[in-house]
Amino acid sequence: MNRTEFILVTALILLLAFALGWAAHWLVARFTRVSQDDLSELDRLAQALHQAEETRDQAIAWIEHREAEFAQQKAQTEAELRAAMDGLREARREVEYLNSLLAQHGHSRD
Repeated sequence: MNRTEFILVTALILLLAFALGWAAHWLVARFTRVSQDDLSELDRLAQALHQAEETRDQAIAWIEHREAEFAQQKAQTEAELRAAMDGLREARREVEYLNSLLAQHGHSRD
């Protein structure tokens, strides 16, 4: 094989490689093309996702507000319970004191 034949064979191989590459690129572009319907669907899905995120954020804010209200109610109820228990404890001490006074004066409890 002389120099001219080598150059022609190399040029033919490069031309075939270029043609195959171009054909492969065309096929990939043809099959991966995004249609207008697909873009519209993507827009619709993006809007739906945005609305869902807003709804989720509102729900989280509402839940946090309700949790704060319940925590406040719980604290208030616990404070009222402590006050009632303190009052009951004081009333029991007073009853015990009065019973001991009655016992000292000779009266018995029935």
